[in-house]
Amino acid sequence: MQVHTLQTQHIRKEYPGTIALDDVSVTFEGGKIHGLVGKNGAGKSTLIKILAGTVQPTSGSILLDGREIFLRSAQDAFHQGVATVYQELSLVPSLTVAENILLGRWPQRGLTPISGRLEIGCLSPLRGMLVDWPAVWTRAQAVLDSMHVALDVRRQVGDLGVAQQQIVEIAKAMSFNPSVLMLDEPTSALAQHETENLFQLLRKLAGQGVAIVYITHRLQELPRVADKIMVLRDGRYAGTLEMGQARPEDIVRLMFGEVVQKERPVDLQVGAGTVLEVRQLGRHGKFHGISFELHEGEILGIAGMLGSGRTELLRAIFGADPFDEGEILVAGRSLRRTSPEQMKMLGVAFTPEERKQQALVQSLSIRANLCMSSMNRIARYGVLTRIRERASIRGLVEELAIRIPDLEMPVSSLSGGNQQKVVVGKWLSTQPKVILLDEPTRGIDVQAKQQVFQILWDLSRRGIGSLVVSSELEELLEVCHRVLIMKKGALAGEVRPHELPADELYVRCMEA
Repeated sequence: MQVHTLQTQHIRKEYPGTIALDDVSVTFEGGKIHGLVGKNGAGKSTLIKILAGTVQPTSGSILLDGREIFLRSAQDAFHQGVATVYQELSLVPSLTVAENILLGRWPQRGLTPISGRLEIGCLSPLRGMLVDWPAVWTRAQAVLDSMHVALDVRRQVGDLGVAQQQIVEIAKAMSFNPSVLMLDEPTSALAQHETENLFQLLRKLAGQGVAIVYITHRLQELPRVADKIMVLRDGRYAGTLEMGQARPEDIVRLMFGEVVQKERPVDLQVGAGTVLEVRQLGRHGKFHGISFELHEGEILGIAGMLGSGRTELLRAIFGADPFDEGEILVAGRSLRRTSPEQMKMLGVAFTPEERKQQALVQSLSIRANLCMSSMNRIARYGVLTRIRERASIRGLVEELAIRIPDLEMPVSSLSGGNQQKVVVGKWLSTQPKVILLDEPTRGIDVQAKQQVFQILWDLSRRGIGSLVVSSELEELLEVCHRVLIMKKGALAGEVRPHELPADELYVRCMEA
């Protein structure tokens, strides 16, 4: 059995305004499963993308079995023996297990005369040649046999459950005979017994000498699958722990370091009036029994791990997705069905997590994006002019400190922090009473984060209620009056910022 080792030496990755990875040197040993952890923004995804060949490092080197390798594309990584299985599966549901495992590499053959006639085959949609189907079935079956997996290679992938599709995705990666297998949050959609089956499979693969990198936010999984735990914090390598000697509090301490918790301004007062109330809200398979109140000027946070239902809850409240049970009250008005248009009319605004795809039109100007949600208010007798648009948003640009040389520049030319301020600004122009914010500081630098916090505090002073979802738990404790904890689609508690530090909140958010 050949044992492989993957190393990074002094890896650095810079983006405009931020350093995603700073001097990261780690070693992933063959025959072992390495749990790679770190809070949101720690650099895990960037490191994996570099090792997967989809992102290029600013500096540093990658070594496989002591030999430097260059990964300029995903195809490069596969050919060098580094395979990645992402959280979002990349299977074709209408194709069979075998076809997916060997996708893009189906064995082919030419036309062979048989008794004066051509052998009848199936034309490959990829290259217009005949596919050697017996070879497809045989090679795919050999991959599954090497993994000790019993799965019908001729079965259509769309008919499989999520756990079996996950196995097909891993088999596709293993068909390249990799030295290193990286998995990003592989259990996020799996049931308990399916998770355990996956762990058994990973242990078998590690037993064959493969170096396995297992990325997860679920620390309670690590004792059941990992041999070592490697921690990234704020773009730097924080340390490695042997699983047998690691306590949860040791892991969390490495993830967070010494956190100095800041306090929100003392003049932010919560009013007596309720601007938003949710009663027993539920959506099948996403969340259930959610009840809370949001008051005038209150900043209410929602903390929870990936898959806890945070984003789905915000989208349902705004009407972007439906809910099956319960009701929403806006300023005392009961709603059992909602839509974005209705919520906007009632004074509710929503800034989604994916601002570039869901909140902004990248090809349009900054002016057009800022006016997008308030065109009816800006227009006069149904006529919208550029002069009226510019006049209506001039104060917003100054208030939000959006740094722009020209309002007519495309919004895509702005930094992440300024784009986020445009998203907030376009909703402020509607004069909302409630604003829902999903990951408002994701992907922006430290200075821009502080500016977003200041915006939230200014909204609070004006009596606007804010409901904030964030993976940055220390930020929630810094900004919010209260923080609700979500686990497995339900509310599991409420904390006040002065009651506990960020690392303890993280432990409370972990799924049982």
